[in-house]
Amino acid sequence: MKKVLLFSAVIAAFTFASCAKDRTCTCTTTSTVPGSTATTDITTFTKSHKDDARRNCMGYTATNSGYTTTKACTLK
Repeated sequence: MKKVLLFSAVIAAFTFASCAKDRTCTCTTTSTVPGSTATTDITTFTKSHKDDARRNCMGYTATNSGYTTTKACTLK
């Protein structure tokens, strides 16, 4: 019984300890505004869990001022 309990505690410790690390969010913004070019923004989330970083990365929105603007973000 002690071995099972110890094994479970070790697995739980690894699960919680290994998640927080630096994550990079890369967003590419394209627009139909005449003369505009695609831009790339890179944001680093330090010591962040994957779900939190993904939520923050995908939470970035593009502004639309009468033209079609597309913002695509990926988490690496």
